[in-house]
Amino acid sequence: MEVKTVKFKFEKLRIWKDAMDLGEDIFKISSAFPKEEIYNLTSQIRRASDSIALNISEGSILQSNPEYQRFLGYSIRSIAEVVTCHYKAEKRNYIRSDEFDLLYQRCFDLMNMTIAFRKTLNS
Repeated sequence: MEVKTVKFKFEKLRIWKDAMDLGEDIFKISSAFPKEEIYNLTSQIRRASDSIALNISEGSILQSNPEYQRFLGYSIRSIAEVVTCHYKAEKRNYIRSDEFDLLYQRCFDLMNMTIAFRKTLNS
């Protein structure tokens, strides 16, 4: 099978790559949440974390800059949702404080990178 070198433009974005990695890590971490959380916190944090990368990619395809900025805004809001879910998970003792701190920092960094990228679309 021939390997294609054509890429979607979002695949080149660090924010998309970081969002993809964050989503996968959250999926693994949330797998250890109690079974009674499967339709509550586990589902919510997984959907929110996946939404970050999904909105980055969706907004990049055939969108005007204002429309792309809107999708990046959805990603930023999803990051805030993930952080709130992390707080819930820590308060319920589903994650350790050191895990919380690492995930919090990753979300904070991704939010700032996404905001900075969004501002470049004004140019």
